[in-house]
Amino acid sequence: MPRSTGSASASRRSRGGWPGATLAQGTLVLYDVSSSYFEGRSCPLARRGFSRDKRRGSLQIVYGLICEPEGRPVAIEVFSGELHDDKTLLAQVEKLRRRFGLTTVVLVVDRGMVTKANLEALAQEEGIAWISALKAPQVQKLVKTGALQLSLLDQFNLAEIESADYPDERLVVCRNPLVAAERARKREDLLAATEALLAPIKQPVQAGTLHGAAEIGLAVGAVVNKRKVKKHFALEITDQRFAYSRKQEEIDKEAALDGFYVLRTNVRGEQLAAPEVVRSYKALAAAERAFRTLKGPELELRPIHHRLEKRVRAHAFLCLLAYYLEWHLRKA
Repeated sequence: MPRSTGSASASRRSRGGWPGATLAQGTLVLYDVSSSYFEGRSCPLARRGFSRDKRRGSLQIVYGLICEPEGRPVAIEVFSGELHDDKTLLAQVEKLRRRFGLTTVVLVVDRGMVTKANLEALAQEEGIAWISALKAPQVQKLVKTGALQLSLLDQFNLAEIESADYPDERLVVCRNPLVAAERARKREDLLAATEALLAPIKQPVQAGTLHGAAEIGLAVGAVVNKRKVKKHFALEITDQRFAYSRKQEEIDKEAALDGFYVLRTNVRGEQLAAPEVVRSYKALAAAERAFRTLKGPELELRPIHHRLEKRVRAHAFLCLLAYYLEWHLRKA
């Protein structure tokens, strides 16, 4: 894609959206965040942060994307590279108020956006409703306390529950059997691959050529941390001995939740039925598709070489405009 020249007008639009972009009152709005690595060191927006490009230690920018439920992009905003996702949310609420004149809206956001501070701030915003999801530890707690009975979904893949931990919220539980099967397959592959790498460590320990708890521990740590499955293995390491086994009970507990999602929302049931809550959250996949296209060879948002902040913003805006055209061509 041609590189932008960084016009001031494009930079200003990158903070809101193009002229004529509109959103209807009470509409669902998708909001998601991504990041892209940065070439050069002089741009004030370029900072180190959590890299979705798997480039740890690289400078990057963070950008948030607003889309309609069917995936049509509406606006993009660029943030400093060290900013956490949840710190970008309230600025978008202000944008929806100011730029689009919305007094009522339902925000659909990823689970990482829903922090205590953001929920408290949104509670003060009249007319702002939201849909998100619980994180895995929160779902596990619901199961442990009995608020979530997995047998509820034996016949149907959808149920609505309540919990004192989430007052004034609806919790919609759903299960995707295809996702459950895929997660089970991936887990078994990771466990088997880790065991295949642990076995060669055990052999020299038994032969006495690898000894010392520290040395053995370094070798074992490199293996179990590589695929992030350490929690699933019981490890016994001494100066002369190394043994390992699966923590099958813990694995079974995790596997029982495969494919389960618990969505949370403050939208009342008479406004949005449980199946619609699920469909609304699944619509976030449209924003994820936009990020893939923006970063891909079609539009090439990255790598970013600009020095000036306004040019970086203009570059992101022009990439979004190109995606807007691509989206309409696909729909034609």
